[in-house]
Amino acid sequence: MKKIEEKIKKIPELESYAAVSGFGMIANSSASCYATLIVRLKNWNDRPGMNHNIELVYTRFAMDCMEIKNATVIPFQMPQVPGYGTSSSVSLVLQDTKDRPMSEFNEDATRFLAKLNERPEIMMGLSTYSERFPKYQVSVDATQCDRSGVSPADVLNTLGAYCGASYVGNYNQFGKVYRIMANASPEYRLDPSSLNNIFVRVRGGKMSPISQFVSLKEVVGSASVEHFNLFQSITCSIMTAGGFSEGDAHKAIAEVFKETMPSGYSYEYSGMSREVEETSGSNATALIYVICAILIYLILASLYNSWFTPWAVLLSLPFGLMGSFGATWAAAALMLPGMENNIYLQTGVIMLIGLLAKTAILITEYASERRAQGMSIRDAAFAACEERLRPILMTVVTMIAGMIPLIIAGGAGANGNRALALGVTAGMAVGTLALLFVVPAFFIVFQKLHERFQGEVKKEIV
Repeated sequence: MKKIEEKIKKIPELESYAAVSGFGMIANSSASCYATLIVRLKNWNDRPGMNHNIELVYTRFAMDCMEIKNATVIPFQMPQVPGYGTSSSVSLVLQDTKDRPMSEFNEDATRFLAKLNERPEIMMGLSTYSERFPKYQVSVDATQCDRSGVSPADVLNTLGAYCGASYVGNYNQFGKVYRIMANASPEYRLDPSSLNNIFVRVRGGKMSPISQFVSLKEVVGSASVEHFNLFQSITCSIMTAGGFSEGDAHKAIAEVFKETMPSGYSYEYSGMSREVEETSGSNATALIYVICAILIYLILASLYNSWFTPWAVLLSLPFGLMGSFGATWAAAALMLPGMENNIYLQTGVIMLIGLLAKTAILITEYASERRAQGMSIRDAAFAACEERLRPILMTVVTMIAGMIPLIIAGGAGANGNRALALGVTAGMAVGTLALLFVVPAFFIVFQKLHERFQGEVKKEIV
């Protein structure tokens, strides 16, 4: 811990840190072989430039700590939503349904992680499980316990209370309830010879040193064995590579698991990853989109009094979506941070659909009015584009100008702002250019179909 603290103090972006010995945040375990350091970086304004990005900071720190041979240092970001896991990575739990030896389970899990790390969607996959932790194996001499009139359970409970902790009771102070935990002071439980100073009550009410009943043996093994869904398990942290979403990581995990893991193993997600997996497996989102599309179509049909003209609006929207997702894909290929199909991009797409649909609706409505006044279908379409050109360009230029600061700005939340703004900007530019050519063409086609199957438009006398 002292060596790592010296490394932390050398981080130029450091503001403060807190160290906790005996607890591993990723492993979610309390043991003397674990430690946690929570580092707080300076404000974005005090560390400008991409070289001070948090991912680069903890990557440099991890490389600096590689010279510490007797410790494994795993830097990670704190979770974005408190209460759902201990980090922002994918929390994967491997389960052994056949109760194999943990050494065999660990070998299979290590092979799975090595294969998973070869996938481009995964930046790093790791597990905190290890069978190289130093510990003591406690053996109780049951015969000696029987001769002395004490049960092995009492011996183990006494040893656990002194060397670990024992719950005694509660007490109230200042309106709060506090638990009372009793154990031996640390200096009295430092080595095996400390057993001579720990006593247990035997037959006749006498006290005997616990060293008469137990023996210790230095062994190497796992710090603890986890269980999930009643199966022995190994928890893995999977960090997603730049340009890929957590959904992409879940697909990669499923494919690699099917290829590498033998029968009798399964996996589950925990924390926020479990929420993502349960949501992705639901068809509720697709059903909502279908219902919304049907409602929009019916509203447009009532607006134009036609079953065909609304398709001129609906079929023009995908061109703007292609521009939005195409620009995001290109940015992800250039390794720009935050450029994936995330919730920010999807929020921007919803706004983009509304703006493009408004433009397409107005062009179609102007064309329908010109057609009702006696103009030909072709002339009505061209006249509508000419009439709406300046308002369309004003809307597009205003929107793009408002999004440019979000694209180039840094600071907290910059990745989310950049994903939203880039998607909207590219979608507006590509979609608007497409609308000026596509909507008139669609209007000509579907207006002819309308007049053929629903009758000609009644001419208005102006």
